[in-house]
Amino acid sequence: METRNLGSSGLKVSAIAYGNWLTHGSQVEEDAALACVRQALDEGITTFDTADTYANTAAETVLGKALAGERREGLEILTKVYWPTGPGRHNDHGLSRKHLMESIHGSLRRLGTDHVDVYQAHRYDHETPLEETMEAFADIVHSGKAHYIGVSEWRADEIRAAHELARELRIPLASNQPQYNMLWRVIEAEVVPTCEELGIGQVVWSPIAQGALTGKYKPGQDHPAGSRATDEKGGAEMISRWLNDEVLGRVQRLQPIADEAGLSMAQLAVAWTLQNPNVSAAIIGASRPEQVTENAKAAGVRLEQGLLDRVDEVLGGVVERDPGKTRSPATRSFG
Repeated sequence: METRNLGSSGLKVSAIAYGNWLTHGSQVEEDAALACVRQALDEGITTFDTADTYANTAAETVLGKALAGERREGLEILTKVYWPTGPGRHNDHGLSRKHLMESIHGSLRRLGTDHVDVYQAHRYDHETPLEETMEAFADIVHSGKAHYIGVSEWRADEIRAAHELARELRIPLASNQPQYNMLWRVIEAEVVPTCEELGIGQVVWSPIAQGALTGKYKPGQDHPAGSRATDEKGGAEMISRWLNDEVLGRVQRLQPIADEAGLSMAQLAVAWTLQNPNVSAAIIGASRPEQVTENAKAAGVRLEQGLLDRVDEVLGGVVERDPGKTRSPATRSFG
């Protein structure tokens, strides 16, 4: 398994990270979830990403159980805070000092560890002063409950402001976790150049566009039974943006490119994200261990520029590049 530095920090992460956003504690039975984590470890994956909001805290619990007994120093565990947890009352979400302090304790308890390697702000909180958020993060880091901090889906100006405060508070802001794949490239124009300047690495989610880039969804055909597009627990809603005939037709035209590279369509998609030098890791999810094995093979793959150019030609105008698509909720009034 290839390892990379998380931005310009000294922390090494596996180029393929394992995440349990839409699976553990909700879509996948616990035995299957545990098997997927064991397979990830067997493939050399050491970086595991979760969040307190996934399955309303159940995902952290499942991951903690799956990693129990592993050498803690050999793992990089990332979790996130912002979205509602518990009953979702007025202080059960956001980036206030109260919510951050209470949330880190809950996450550590569920994960079965005394620290996380990276504690991430899951979105930008427009209702809490950034100074309050960063000072709370600083106390969490200085108390040893997190080694680094990160953000997720923050805009370039928000990242820059947080980085300035982080420097003043002497804490390492090491990562951003955005959606990034062949079809969704909104970070390239502003976020990536800013992060390259500041030494912040991308830990990207949805490298296969929730499965749309695997080629299993065909234009004009019913979606495969048991696929994410047919899941009513949240998966179908997330993937729906890609399931139109124009996008799916262009994705089918990527198959010869994948064949030429000796890769599956999923491997091509994951490897594509890793060609961006600002990407430290790509997060994969799985409902079956064999999916972990397949996607892990994308680590270390080098794609020639000519092949990357052909991908761009095939996808053309269906690629989303508008940096304005990166945004956080204007308020914390969920529900």
